[in-house]
Amino acid sequence: QVQLVESGGGLVQPGGSLRLSCAASGFSLDYYALGWFRQAPGKEREAVACISSSDRYYADAVKGRFTISRDYRKNTVYLQMNSLKPEDTAVYYCVADRDKPNLPVGRNDYQFWGQGTQVTVSS
Repeated sequence: QVQLVESGGGLVQPGGSLRLSCAASGFSLDYYALGWFRQAPGKEREAVACISSSDRYYADAVKGRFTISRDYRKNTVYLQMNSLKPEDTAVYYCVADRDKPNLPVGRNDYQFWGQGTQVTVSS
């Protein structure tokens, strides 16, 4: 049974940093594409960063500030978020699906979702 459990969200001041973690169980990261999506109040859920065996994707809004990575030994995927802005405030979701030739970045491309973790950037 595939399960994704996020942690690491919280309240941070503008300019601060957070690292989100997503512990995966029921499958091996080796054969899956993984990603982070977010949804702010009143907005659609959007891809933030995705990673596969051969590619990475970052939304324009987070390029240069966020880094996605994965630890095969711990079966965990991370999202390091630096220089956070108030507009980064959202619920962040970890996602996974079978790896494909082209890195999926659409909301409907991912079958498995975590429960979400709240990130609030405010002074």
